[in-house]
Amino acid sequence: MIMWKVPLSDLTFGPEEREAAQRVLDSGWLTMGDRTLEFERRFGEALGTPRVLAVANCTVALHLAYVALGIGPGDEVICPSLTFVATANAALLTGASVVLADVLGAHDLSLDPADVARKITPKTRAIAVVHYAGYPCDMDAIRAIAAEHKLAIVEDAAHAPLATWRGEKLGTLGDIGCFSFFSNKNLAVGEGGAVSSRDDALHTRMRLLRSHGMTTLTLDRHRGHAFSYDVVEAGMNYRIDELRSAIGVVQLGRLAEGNQRRRALTARYHEKLAGIPGLVLPYRDFYARDVGESAHHLMPVLLPEGLSRKPVMEQMKARGIQTSVHYPPIHLFSHHGSSDLVRRDGLERTDALAPRELTLPLYPRMQDEDVDLVCASLEASLRDAASPT
Repeated sequence: MIMWKVPLSDLTFGPEEREAAQRVLDSGWLTMGDRTLEFERRFGEALGTPRVLAVANCTVALHLAYVALGIGPGDEVICPSLTFVATANAALLTGASVVLADVLGAHDLSLDPADVARKITPKTRAIAVVHYAGYPCDMDAIRAIAAEHKLAIVEDAAHAPLATWRGEKLGTLGDIGCFSFFSNKNLAVGEGGAVSSRDDALHTRMRLLRSHGMTTLTLDRHRGHAFSYDVVEAGMNYRIDELRSAIGVVQLGRLAEGNQRRRALTARYHEKLAGIPGLVLPYRDFYARDVGESAHHLMPVLLPEGLSRKPVMEQMKARGIQTSVHYPPIHLFSHHGSSDLVRRDGLERTDALAPRELTLPLYPRMQDEDVDLVCASLEASLRDAASPT
Protein backbone atom coordinates (compact mmCIF):
# COMPACT_ATOMS: atom_id res chain seq x y z
CA MET A 1 0.00 0.00 0.00
CA ILE A 2 1.30 3.45 -0.92
CA MET A 3 1.95 5.74 2.05
CA TRP A 4 0.60 9.00 0.68
CA LYS A 5 1.91 12.28 2.04
CA VAL A 6 -1.55 13.64 1.26
CA PRO A 7 -4.32 11.14 0.40
CA LEU A 8 -7.30 12.04 -1.76
CA SER A 9 -9.71 11.72 1.17
CA ASP A 10 -9.64 10.65 4.80
CA LEU A 11 -12.19 9.81 7.46
CA THR A 12 -12.95 12.04 10.41
CA PHE A 13 -13.63 9.26 12.92
CA GLY A 14 -13.05 9.22 16.65
CA PRO A 15 -13.99 7.20 19.73
CA GLU A 16 -17.61 8.36 19.36
CA GLU A 17 -18.09 6.27 16.20
CA ARG A 18 -16.52 3.21 17.84
CA GLU A 19 -18.69 3.60 20.92
CA ALA A 20 -21.84 3.99 18.81
CA ALA A 21 -21.04 0.81 16.89
CA GLN A 22 -20.25 -1.06 20.11
CA ARG A 23 -23.61 -0.10 21.59
CA VAL A 24 -25.32 -1.65 18.58
CA LEU A 25 -23.33 -4.87 18.98
CA ASP A 26 -24.16 -4.95 22.68
CA SER A 27 -27.87 -4.50 21.91
CA GLY A 28 -28.06 -7.72 19.92
CA TRP A 29 -30.15 -6.06 17.18
CA LEU A 30 -28.22 -5.37 13.96
CA THR A 31 -30.80 -4.93 11.22
CA MET A 32 -32.83 -1.77 10.65
CA GLY A 33 -34.33 -0.51 13.91
CA ASP A 34 -34.37 2.35 16.40
CA ARG A 35 -30.98 3.79 15.46
CA THR A 36 -32.06 3.96 11.86
CA LEU A 37 -35.20 5.82 12.89
CA GLU A 38 -33.05 8.25 14.88
CA PHE A 39 -30.68 8.75 11.96
CA GLU A 40 -33.59 9.41 9.59
CA ARG A 41 -35.15 11.88 12.01
CA ARG A 42 -31.94 13.80 12.60
CA PHE A 43 -30.94 13.88 8.95
CA GLY A 44 -34.45 15.05 8.07
CA GLU A 45 -34.18 17.84 10.64
CA ALA A 46 -30.88 18.91 9.09
CA LEU A 47 -32.52 19.00 5.64
CA GLY A 48 -35.73 20.60 6.88
CA THR A 49 -38.03 17.73 5.93
CA PRO A 50 -39.65 14.86 7.89
CA ARG A 51 -39.69 12.62 4.81
CA VAL A 52 -36.30 10.87 4.89
CA LEU A 53 -35.53 7.16 4.56
CA ALA A 54 -32.10 5.63 5.10
CA VAL A 55 -31.09 2.98 2.58
CA ALA A 56 -28.17 0.68 1.76
CA ASN A 57 -26.37 3.08 -0.60
CA CYS A 58 -26.99 5.92 -3.05
CA THR A 59 -27.30 3.60 -6.05
CA VAL A 60 -30.34 1.91 -4.54
CA ALA A 61 -31.60 5.34 -3.49
CA LEU A 62 -31.58 6.36 -7.16
CA HIS A 63 -33.24 3.14 -8.27
CA LEU A 64 -35.85 3.48 -5.54
CA ALA A 65 -36.54 7.03 -6.72
CA TYR A 66 -37.05 6.05 -10.35
CA VAL A 67 -39.26 3.08 -9.45
CA ALA A 68 -41.35 5.15 -7.03
CA LEU A 69 -41.95 7.70 -9.79
CA GLY A 70 -43.25 4.92 -12.04
CA ILE A 71 -40.43 5.17 -14.57
CA GLY A 72 -39.98 2.11 -16.77
CA PRO A 73 -39.75 0.76 -20.33
CA GLY A 74 -40.56 3.36 -22.97
CA ASP A 75 -39.68 6.28 -20.68
CA GLU A 76 -36.64 8.56 -20.89
CA VAL A 77 -34.57 10.06 -18.07
CA ILE A 78 -32.20 12.96 -18.79
CA CYS A 79 -29.00 13.07 -16.75
CA PRO A 80 -25.47 14.42 -17.20
CA SER A 81 -22.76 12.30 -18.78
CA LEU A 82 -20.22 13.78 -16.35
CA THR A 83 -21.33 11.89 -13.26
CA PHE A 84 -20.79 8.57 -11.55
CA VAL A 85 -22.37 5.86 -13.64
CA ALA A 86 -24.97 4.97 -11.00
CA THR A 87 -27.06 8.01 -11.92
CA ALA A 88 -27.68 6.45 -15.33
CA ASN A 89 -27.50 2.76 -14.41
CA ALA A 90 -30.29 3.03 -11.86
CA ALA A 91 -32.59 4.41 -14.56
CA LEU A 92 -31.50 1.77 -17.08
CA LEU A 93 -32.33 -0.95 -14.56
CA THR A 94 -35.98 0.14 -14.64
CA GLY A 95 -36.01 -0.52 -18.39
CA ALA A 96 -36.04 3.18 -19.22
CA SER A 97 -33.75 4.91 -21.68
CA VAL A 98 -31.17 7.47 -20.61
CA VAL A 99 -30.53 10.72 -22.45
CA LEU A 100 -27.13 12.19 -21.61
CA ALA A 101 -26.78 15.96 -21.37
CA ASP A 102 -23.81 18.33 -21.48
CA VAL A 103 -22.16 20.44 -18.78
CA LEU A 104 -22.31 24.23 -18.65
CA GLY A 105 -18.61 24.83 -19.19
CA ALA A 106 -15.19 25.14 -17.60
CA HIS A 107 -16.48 27.49 -14.91
CA ASP A 108 -19.31 25.16 -13.86
CA LEU A 109 -19.29 21.40 -14.44
CA SER A 110 -22.98 21.04 -13.59
CA LEU A 111 -25.78 19.98 -15.91
CA ASP A 112 -26.65 22.55 -18.60
CA PRO A 113 -30.38 23.37 -18.33
CA ALA A 114 -30.48 24.60 -21.94
CA ASP A 115 -29.18 21.25 -23.18
CA VAL A 116 -31.74 19.48 -21.01
CA ALA A 117 -34.52 21.55 -22.62
CA ARG A 118 -33.21 20.73 -26.12
CA LYS A 119 -33.26 16.99 -25.45
CA ILE A 120 -36.78 16.66 -24.08
CA THR A 121 -39.06 14.40 -26.13
CA PRO A 122 -42.62 13.11 -25.62
CA LYS A 123 -41.05 10.11 -23.83
CA THR A 124 -39.18 12.18 -21.23
CA ARG A 125 -40.39 11.49 -17.70
CA ALA A 126 -37.69 12.85 -15.41
CA ILE A 127 -34.60 15.03 -15.12
CA ALA A 128 -31.85 13.66 -12.87
CA VAL A 129 -29.65 16.53 -11.77
CA VAL A 130 -26.25 15.96 -10.17
CA HIS A 131 -24.91 18.53 -7.75
CA TYR A 132 -21.36 17.98 -8.95
CA ALA A 133 -18.57 18.32 -6.35
CA GLY A 134 -21.13 19.64 -3.86
CA TYR A 135 -22.14 22.74 -5.87
CA PRO A 136 -25.83 23.25 -6.72
CA CYS A 137 -27.18 23.04 -10.23
CA ASP A 138 -29.26 25.96 -11.42
CA MET A 139 -32.42 24.65 -9.80
CA ASP A 140 -34.50 27.67 -10.82
CA ALA A 141 -33.94 26.79 -14.47
CA ILE A 142 -34.36 23.05 -13.91
CA ARG A 143 -37.61 23.48 -11.99
CA ALA A 144 -39.00 25.84 -14.63
CA ILE A 145 -38.24 23.30 -17.38
CA ALA A 146 -39.75 20.47 -15.33
CA ALA A 147 -42.90 22.46 -14.60
CA GLU A 148 -43.37 23.43 -18.26
CA HIS A 149 -43.07 19.84 -19.47
CA LYS A 150 -44.63 18.14 -16.40
CA LEU A 151 -41.46 16.21 -15.57
CA ALA A 152 -40.23 14.80 -12.28
CA ILE A 153 -36.91 15.92 -10.80
CA VAL A 154 -34.54 13.48 -9.11
CA GLU A 155 -31.67 15.18 -7.30
CA ASP A 156 -28.46 13.17 -7.08
CA ALA A 157 -27.09 14.95 -4.02
CA ALA A 158 -24.40 12.36 -3.27
CA HIS A 159 -21.81 15.16 -3.08
CA ALA A 160 -23.99 17.74 -1.42
CA PRO A 161 -25.33 17.06 2.11
CA LEU A 162 -26.37 20.39 3.70
CA ALA A 163 -25.49 22.38 0.56
CA THR A 164 -28.14 24.91 -0.48
CA TRP A 165 -29.74 26.66 -3.42
CA ARG A 166 -31.24 30.04 -2.49
CA GLY A 167 -31.65 28.96 1.12
CA GLU A 168 -33.17 25.52 0.43
CA LYS A 169 -31.24 22.34 1.11
CA LEU A 170 -30.21 20.34 -1.94
CA GLY A 171 -32.15 17.10 -2.14
CA THR A 172 -35.38 18.88 -1.14
CA LEU A 173 -35.96 21.01 -4.24
CA GLY A 174 -37.10 18.24 -6.57
CA ASP A 175 -39.48 15.32 -6.23
CA ILE A 176 -36.90 12.99 -4.67
CA GLY A 177 -33.38 13.62 -3.38
CA CYS A 178 -30.72 10.92 -3.14
CA PHE A 179 -27.71 10.98 -0.81
CA SER A 180 -24.56 8.90 -0.40
CA PHE A 181 -22.75 7.99 2.81
CA PHE A 182 -19.94 6.06 1.10
CA SER A 183 -16.59 6.07 2.88
CA ASN A 184 -15.19 9.05 0.93
CA LYS A 185 -18.26 11.25 1.37
CA ASN A 186 -18.75 14.25 3.66
CA LEU A 187 -20.88 12.05 5.91
CA ALA A 188 -19.30 8.59 5.81
CA VAL A 189 -20.54 5.28 7.20
CA GLY A 190 -18.86 2.87 4.74
CA GLU A 191 -21.89 2.00 2.63
CA GLY A 192 -25.15 3.85 3.03
CA GLY A 193 -27.53 6.37 1.56
CA ALA A 194 -30.84 8.14 1.97
CA VAL A 195 -33.83 9.40 0.02
CA SER A 196 -35.95 12.46 0.75
CA SER A 197 -39.30 13.08 -0.92
CA ARG A 198 -41.51 16.09 -1.59
CA ASP A 199 -44.78 14.52 -0.45
CA ASP A 200 -46.24 11.82 1.76
CA ALA A 201 -47.35 9.61 -1.14
CA LEU A 202 -43.82 9.19 -2.52
CA HIS A 203 -42.45 8.74 1.00
CA THR A 204 -44.97 6.00 1.78
CA ARG A 205 -44.33 4.18 -1.48
CA MET A 206 -40.57 4.26 -1.06
CA ARG A 207 -40.90 3.01 2.52
CA LEU A 208 -42.79 -0.02 1.21
CA LEU A 209 -40.44 -0.60 -1.74
CA ARG A 210 -37.39 -0.37 0.53
CA SER A 211 -38.39 -3.53 2.40
CA HIS A 212 -39.99 -6.05 0.01
CA GLY A 213 -43.31 -4.20 -0.16
CA MET A 214 -44.18 -5.58 3.30
CA THR A 215 -46.72 -3.83 5.48
CA THR A 216 -44.78 -4.50 8.71
CA LEU A 217 -41.07 -4.64 9.50
CA THR A 218 -39.04 -7.35 11.21
CA LEU A 219 -38.58 -5.03 14.20
CA ASP A 220 -42.37 -4.71 14.57
CA ARG A 221 -42.73 -8.48 14.75
CA HIS A 222 -39.73 -8.82 17.08
CA ARG A 223 -41.39 -6.44 19.54
CA GLY A 224 -44.73 -8.18 19.29
CA HIS A 225 -46.37 -5.19 17.63
CA ALA A 226 -47.32 -7.38 14.66
CA PHE A 227 -47.53 -11.10 14.02
CA SER A 228 -47.70 -11.25 10.24
CA TYR A 229 -47.55 -9.01 7.18
CA ASP A 230 -48.99 -8.47 3.77
CA VAL A 231 -46.98 -7.68 0.63
CA VAL A 232 -48.66 -4.90 -1.35
CA GLU A 233 -45.87 -4.17 -3.90
CA ALA A 234 -43.02 -6.11 -5.48
CA GLY A 235 -40.35 -4.39 -3.45
CA MET A 236 -36.63 -4.77 -2.85
CA ASN A 237 -34.38 -5.15 0.18
CA TYR A 238 -32.71 -1.74 0.21
CA ARG A 239 -32.50 -1.43 4.00
CA ILE A 240 -29.57 0.04 5.90
CA ASP A 241 -28.39 -1.65 9.12
CA GLU A 242 -28.10 -0.38 12.69
CA LEU A 243 -24.29 -0.25 12.72
CA ARG A 244 -24.16 2.19 9.85
CA SER A 245 -27.08 4.21 11.15
CA ALA A 246 -25.43 4.57 14.55
CA ILE A 247 -22.21 5.75 12.94
CA GLY A 248 -24.29 8.05 10.75
CA VAL A 249 -25.80 9.80 13.75
CA VAL A 250 -22.31 10.63 15.04
CA GLN A 251 -21.06 11.65 11.59
CA LEU A 252 -24.07 13.92 11.13
CA GLY A 253 -22.93 15.84 14.18
CA ARG A 254 -19.61 16.50 12.43
CA LEU A 255 -21.07 17.39 9.03
CA ALA A 256 -21.65 21.15 9.22
CA GLU A 257 -18.23 21.84 10.74
CA GLY A 258 -16.59 19.52 8.22
CA ASN A 259 -18.27 21.33 5.33
CA GLN A 260 -17.03 24.66 6.64
CA ARG A 261 -13.48 23.34 6.89
CA ARG A 262 -13.75 22.06 3.32
CA ARG A 263 -14.85 25.54 2.24
CA ALA A 264 -11.80 27.13 3.90
CA LEU A 265 -9.46 24.60 2.31
CA THR A 266 -11.06 25.18 -1.10
CA ALA A 267 -10.55 28.93 -0.75
CA ARG A 268 -6.88 28.33 0.05
CA TYR A 269 -6.55 26.08 -3.01
CA HIS A 270 -8.08 28.77 -5.22
CA GLU A 271 -5.72 31.39 -3.84
CA LYS A 272 -2.60 29.25 -4.23
CA LEU A 273 -3.44 27.88 -7.68
CA ALA A 274 -4.74 31.08 -9.28
CA GLY A 275 -1.41 32.05 -10.81
CA ILE A 276 -0.58 28.78 -12.58
CA PRO A 277 -0.71 29.43 -16.34
CA GLY A 278 -3.44 27.53 -18.18
CA LEU A 279 -4.90 25.91 -15.05
CA VAL A 280 -8.66 26.47 -14.74
CA LEU A 281 -10.47 26.44 -11.38
CA PRO A 282 -14.16 25.51 -11.78
CA TYR A 283 -16.48 27.18 -9.26
CA ARG A 284 -13.81 29.70 -8.24
CA ASP A 285 -16.41 32.48 -8.46
CA PHE A 286 -19.29 30.43 -7.06
CA TYR A 287 -19.88 32.54 -3.96
CA ALA A 288 -19.79 35.75 -5.98
CA ARG A 289 -23.02 34.55 -7.62
CA ASP A 290 -24.76 34.51 -4.21
CA VAL A 291 -27.02 31.56 -5.05
CA GLY A 292 -26.23 29.16 -2.25
CA GLU A 293 -23.67 27.17 -0.34
CA SER A 294 -21.55 24.25 -1.51
CA ALA A 295 -20.71 21.14 0.50
CA HIS A 296 -17.24 21.26 -1.14
CA HIS A 297 -17.04 17.50 -1.56
CA LEU A 298 -14.43 17.64 -4.34
CA MET A 299 -11.62 19.96 -5.40
CA PRO A 300 -11.64 19.75 -9.22
CA VAL A 301 -9.19 21.55 -11.49
CA LEU A 302 -8.89 21.58 -15.28
CA LEU A 303 -5.39 21.04 -16.59
CA PRO A 304 -3.97 23.33 -19.28
CA GLU A 305 -5.26 22.51 -22.76
CA GLY A 306 -3.12 20.04 -24.66
CA LEU A 307 -1.45 18.57 -21.57
CA SER A 308 -1.97 14.85 -21.00
CA ARG A 309 -3.48 14.03 -17.61
CA LYS A 310 -1.78 10.68 -17.03
CA PRO A 311 1.81 11.99 -16.72
CA VAL A 312 0.61 14.72 -14.37
CA MET A 313 -1.03 12.10 -12.14
CA GLU A 314 2.14 10.00 -12.28
CA GLN A 315 4.23 13.00 -11.25
CA MET A 316 1.84 13.75 -8.39
CA LYS A 317 2.00 10.11 -7.27
CA ALA A 318 5.81 10.25 -7.28
CA ARG A 319 5.56 13.27 -4.98
CA GLY A 320 3.26 11.40 -2.59
CA ILE A 321 0.04 13.19 -3.57
CA GLN A 322 -3.03 11.10 -4.43
CA THR A 323 -5.27 12.43 -7.20
CA SER A 324 -8.31 11.10 -9.03
CA VAL A 325 -10.71 11.75 -11.92
CA HIS A 326 -14.38 12.76 -11.56
CA TYR A 327 -15.48 11.32 -13.89
CA PRO A 328 -14.90 9.30 -17.01
CA PRO A 329 -17.98 10.41 -19.00
CA ILE A 330 -20.72 7.80 -19.09
CA HIS A 331 -20.99 7.83 -22.89
CA LEU A 332 -17.39 6.60 -23.19
CA PHE A 333 -17.97 3.37 -21.27
CA SER A 334 -18.22 0.22 -23.39
CA HIS A 335 -21.80 -0.60 -22.39
CA HIS A 336 -23.24 2.90 -22.56
CA GLY A 337 -21.36 3.78 -25.74
CA SER A 338 -23.06 0.95 -27.60
CA SER A 339 -26.44 0.61 -25.87
CA ASP A 340 -29.60 1.42 -27.81
CA LEU A 341 -31.05 2.68 -24.51
CA VAL A 342 -28.50 5.50 -24.20
CA ARG A 343 -28.68 8.68 -26.26
CA ARG A 344 -25.27 10.35 -26.36
CA ASP A 345 -25.29 13.20 -28.89
CA GLY A 346 -24.42 16.85 -28.29
CA LEU A 347 -21.81 16.40 -25.55
CA GLU A 348 -19.11 18.64 -26.97
CA ARG A 349 -18.25 20.48 -23.74
CA THR A 350 -18.11 17.25 -21.77
CA ASP A 351 -15.82 15.73 -24.39
CA ALA A 352 -13.55 18.79 -24.30
CA LEU A 353 -13.38 19.24 -20.53
CA ALA A 354 -13.53 15.74 -19.02
CA PRO A 355 -10.02 14.72 -20.19
CA ARG A 356 -8.63 17.81 -18.45
CA GLU A 357 -10.33 17.27 -15.08
CA LEU A 358 -8.12 16.33 -12.12
CA THR A 359 -9.37 15.98 -8.56
CA LEU A 360 -7.06 17.13 -5.75
CA PRO A 361 -7.16 15.99 -2.09
CA LEU A 362 -9.86 17.53 0.08
CA TYR A 363 -11.03 16.46 3.55
CA PRO A 364 -11.63 18.22 6.87
CA ARG A 365 -8.51 16.86 8.57
CA MET A 366 -6.27 18.45 5.95
CA GLN A 367 -3.96 21.15 7.27
CA ASP A 368 -3.20 24.39 5.47
CA GLU A 369 0.33 23.07 4.99
CA ASP A 370 -1.10 20.03 3.17
CA VAL A 371 -2.87 22.31 0.68
CA ASP A 372 0.35 24.24 0.15
CA LEU A 373 2.23 20.98 -0.49
CA VAL A 374 -0.40 19.79 -2.99
CA CYS A 375 -0.32 23.12 -4.83
CA ALA A 376 3.49 23.20 -5.02
CA SER A 377 3.50 19.58 -6.16
CA LEU A 378 0.91 20.28 -8.85
CA GLU A 379 2.87 23.25 -10.18
CA ALA A 380 6.05 21.16 -10.35
CA SER A 381 4.20 18.19 -11.85
CA LEU A 382 2.66 20.36 -14.56
CA ARG A 383 6.09 21.70 -15.42
CA ASP A 384 7.69 18.25 -15.48
CA ALA A 385 4.83 16.70 -17.47
CA ALA A 386 5.03 19.46 -20.05
CA SER A 387 8.82 19.09 -20.40
CA PRO A 388 9.68 15.42 -19.78
CA THR A 389 13.38 14.67 -19.40
